[in-house]
Amino acid sequence: MSMKKTSTAEQFWLALVATTVSIILTFGTSAIIDKRQKEKAKREMVMMIIYDFDKTIEQVQKTDDAFQQANQAQQQIALHPEYFDSLRYQMMPVITATSAEFSKTTENIFSSNIETFNTLGNVSFVHEVSSFYNSRRFYQEIVVDRFKNEIKESTVFQSLGDLFQISFPEYAFSSRQFLKDLKETRNRCMQMMKISEEELKEFSDQRLMSENRSEEDDINAQNMLEELFIEEEILNQAREKLEQNDSAIIR
Repeated sequence: MSMKKTSTAEQFWLALVATTVSIILTFGTSAIIDKRQKEKAKREMVMMIIYDFDKTIEQVQKTDDAFQQANQAQQQIALHPEYFDSLRYQMMPVITATSAEFSKTTENIFSSNIETFNTLGNVSFVHEVSSFYNSRRFYQEIVVDRFKNEIKESTVFQSLGDLFQISFPEYAFSSRQFLKDLKETRNRCMQMMKISEEELKEFSDQRLMSENRSEEDDINAQNMLEELFIEEEILNQAREKLEQNDSAIIR
């Protein structure tokens, strides 16, 4: 009896240990997988934000280049007014550059979804991201929108007097300062979240491939639509000819 009781007790404890280990392994593995998924989601979100930073900086860089070029042309015209006709065209790219608008898709996701803050889990990073988007908003208002409003009713590229009413040195200086601040914020975010340039490039390449596919789909859809209009026009012409022939036979 004693040996039987001992055997039963051993079996019970072995079963208990096995069950406990199984539970630990199950929940432990789930916790590890869940943690990895959260880290992956966090990293992808961080790279999506910094990718958006780079697209913004690329756009601001183009606008800044146009302002710097316009400033240099204006300075030369100020010193040599006789060069107005030949140099004024160097200022026109600033019109195109300031007409481009920033995509706010990523900013809206970041700002409106509380889960974004929970996923990122880094208050300092969230603060830097908010700072970047605030700077971008100020750049739009203080530099871009102000310039567009100033030249709205102006003949800035047709009249020497109107040209000198615009302070391109001020726009060039403000633009360069905003560009500098945006780049610094972007680099701090990269360091803070330990994102390498190589890792970001891989992510960017994937996004560009996706964007290119989307553009190709839009082009293909446009081509198909144009073909549809052409074919419909051919069909309409055939119908008109048929109606004309039928009318001629009746007469």
